[in-house]
Amino acid sequence: MCLALPCRVVELLPGEQATVDVDGVGRQVSLALVDGVAVGDYVIVHVGYALTRLDADEALRTLALFAELGQAAVPEPPAWSA
Repeated sequence: MCLALPCRVVELLPGEQATVDVDGVGRQVSLALVDGVAVGDYVIVHVGYALTRLDADEALRTLALFAELGQAAVPEPPAWSA
């Protein structure tokens, strides 16, 4: 299974590279596949490559869904009876 994440571009770097942020984690990715990316844009990132730009509203909705799924994956502690 593959997963691509919406990430916000925080810095443009030489050589078609950028620093992106997702939930406070920064990563360097390649922008070689996407034209016209600017700081503040959201891009879909898979395996270190930005694949496409994404509307900010859609990116934020997607990130909220990922956060919700992450919370659902954490099991509730058992209810101990006294």
